[in-house]
Amino acid sequence: MATTKIQKNTAPKAAPKKEISLDATIYSQTGVKTGAITLPEKVFGVKWNADLVHQVVVGMMANKRAGTAHTKDRSEVSGGGKKPWKQKGTGRARHGSSRSPIWTGGGVTFGPRNDKDYSKKINRKTRVKALFTVLSRKYALGSMLFVDSLALGAIKTKDANAVLANLSKVDTFDKINSTKRTGTLMVIPEGNEVLEKSFANLPGATVLKASELNPVLVMNFRHIVMVNPGAIMQILEAKMK
Repeated sequence: MATTKIQKNTAPKAAPKKEISLDATIYSQTGVKTGAITLPEKVFGVKWNADLVHQVVVGMMANKRAGTAHTKDRSEVSGGGKKPWKQKGTGRARHGSSRSPIWTGGGVTFGPRNDKDYSKKINRKTRVKALFTVLSRKYALGSMLFVDSLALGAIKTKDANAVLANLSKVDTFDKINSTKRTGTLMVIPEGNEVLEKSFANLPGATVLKASELNPVLVMNFRHIVMVNPGAIMQILEAKMK
């Protein structure tokens, strides 16, 4: 009897994933390269964890639910105290109240109640890890831009729009001045009234302090602009303590 040789799998192995460099370029608000920065690995070099991010995002969305929707059950609907008709002899089905859920104008069965608590507990370290995971993902995808500083002389939407137009000249950031609400998230180290009000009328740009960053916000925006990255890194690293 002839024997059959079993050939070994000769399929080519998948090429190893290219490591993402944590050396990022810094630009000026005019779109010109001004230097470089080495990003902390614990913030921008975190491995993607979909389960962790999903858990935190679902929890945060649940915590935002107001829980004010409310329907009345049969005990709360007014009326219905009298029996609609006598029990027997009418030829109709027996009913004890006109406010039964099967009647028009009756109570609601299993409807939303305002006494239900939708909140979910999210551990601080879990929330921070999810934020760093999403930031790492955005950086790895090339959706993050670092700007050394951002200064406007006065509160002017025109000047803010000019900044976005200059930054759109950077490679792969040509759509940074998009008019979509989820276009660009401008992250600043501390509150700045001039910047916040100047960008307020631009539908595609949102200004936010670094201390207010969360996974849901970061995931929703197409581009993330880090203004004064050195100061922002200190704020983000402090979250780990």
